[in-house]
Amino acid sequence: MEEIETKWYVLHTYSGYEQVAKNNLEVVIKKYNLEDRIFDIVIPMEETVEEKNGKKKLVSRKLMPTYILVKMKYGDDLWHNITRTRGITGFAGPKGRPLPLTEDEIRKLHLEKVVVNVDIKPNDKIEVVDGPLNGFVGTVVSVEAGSQKCKALIEMFGRETSVDLDFSQIRKI
Repeated sequence: MEEIETKWYVLHTYSGYEQVAKNNLEVVIKKYNLEDRIFDIVIPMEETVEEKNGKKKLVSRKLMPTYILVKMKYGDDLWHNITRTRGITGFAGPKGRPLPLTEDEIRKLHLEKVVVNVDIKPNDKIEVVDGPLNGFVGTVVSVEAGSQKCKALIEMFGRETSVDLDFSQIRKI
């Protein structure tokens, strides 16, 4: 039997049932021993700055309501297990058949971790080039090379705010 390639697929869910569908799919994976076929389930989220009653705060919200993303080795034998899962209405694709995401779509949705070599150290000036803080400038406080993250002080709303950033979101100035 030839090796099936691991790809990302989009599943459609009932409105507001993204977390329920994810939890139920995790149960199906355990029940039918599919751990070697289904590897990751993601509800795409984004961090945005919202203003309410004059106060601004960072909130998480669904990037694609009614959809979850699944990384798996697809086969026709999985179709029934997945589409019969409570909360899932089917695959997003022509006639409800699975259509894998392209490399470009995977990169735009930040589904795969990209290892980025950024030569930064505490007190370096950086600019945020991706995410809700795009365009903001800050100063590096600490660097965690292993997890590809840094903590920086970003000036926003008239004061410095400590934020955690991925290396892929920044560039050294």
